[in-house]
Formats: sequence, C-alpha cells, structure tokens
Amino acid sequence: MAYRFYLNKVQEDADGWMVKAEWDACFDEDDPIKPGDQIAVGFDGSIRGDSTGLVGCRLRDAKLFTLGLWQKPEHADEDWEVDVLSVEAAVQNAFEEYRVEWLYADPPFWQENIGRWSIRWEDRVFEFWTNKPTRMAVATERFRTAAMVGDLKHDGNKSLSRHVLNAVTREVPQGTLITKESPKSKRKIDLAVCAILAMEARADAIADGRMKIRKKRIITL
Repeated sequence: MAYRFYLNKVQEDADGWMVKAEWDACFDEDDPIKPGDQIAVGFDGSIRGDSTGLVGCRLRDAKLFTLGLWQKPEHADEDWEVDVLSVEAAVQNAFEEYRVEWLYADPPFWQENIGRWSIRWEDRVFEFWTNKPTRMAVATERFRTAAMVGDLKHDGNKSLSRHVLNAVTREVPQGTLITKESPKSKRKIDLAVCAILAMEARADAIADGRMKIRKKRIITL
C-alpha cells in the first residue's frame, strides 16, 4: 500500500490502518453523547478467541462511543467465554437509553441472538457480514476517508482507540480490509470493526430518512 503522510512525517508502520495523529485529531470532548440521542450501532461478536464489542455512532455528527466490550482477561482460564447475558443486556440498554435507528451486526456465532433482536426491534436490526470483501472493503475505505478529513469524531475511549490503532491493512482484489497483525495476536481490533459497522449503519439510517431534525417552534404574535 502507499505510505501515508501526516504533517510531513511518514507513518511509522506502513501496514498500519490508521495514523495516530489523524485519529487523535478526531477526538472531541465537547458535546457528549446524551440519553435520547439518535444513534446507529455496530456489533461484532465472538465467543472465546476474539473480543465482542458494541459501538454507537450519533447520527447528527458521526461521533463514535463505546457501548460495550467483552474481552478475555489476560490470566483467564482457557475455557473462558463471553458473557452472553451481559451482551444482551447492553444491547437492550442501548435501545432503552438512546434512539437506536439502525444496528448492523456481524452474524457468525450470534445469528440466533441477532434474529431475536431483529424481531424485537423490527426494521432497526440488520445483518452485515464482514466476511464479504466487496462490501467490507468499501465500508473500511469510507471510514478511513472520514477520519482523514475530519468527518467523524470519537469520545476518546481508550479501548476503541487501542483497537483502531492495532488494526493493520490487508489488500484483497476488492480493496483494503483490516485485520490483526497475526491470527494469534493479542492486539485486538474488534471495536474498530464495530466502529466501521456503526458508521455504515449511520449512513444507511440517514439515507432512509431516519434522522429527524427538530425545528425550533416559532411563535408569532
């Protein structure tokens, strides 16, 4: 891949997906996410090996925030598994606390759960297969471009930032995808995948006309 430049400096890791300075520039500590905000959500789930994550993206300004992360503790037993009930509770809490307009979820290992979510929150929960390279490559590039030009924000969550900066690129005929530095690497990237799905969910929610801007009421005498 071509080396990317930022402030006249060559990216330290040519395979790294995101330049740290660019990602840091997207940090926005003002205007925090509030209950009742319209959001889109990205979900990427695992059972044992990789992390399971849930990331929100506010519709009006593409501000990313972490709704949940379930990751194997460093000294956990080999038979450790994600707490499915905790994930279910986090998804329910997201719908109760915010106005979730669109949720994209990667189905492997979680198809039954996602199916129930799509019934409970009809027309707001959809599958997004991240192993489909054409669709995922387009989504990955859109996210990367949005970060480069400042069209997305994040709240500085350390886990999200770490996962984004852990990601490395993998070139496929359809474009660029992100992956871990090696299959057994402990440097997880699952929240980065969630963030990509959340941004895609936001775009599709807006395209579907779900972002309603409340106009100030004008009273004439």
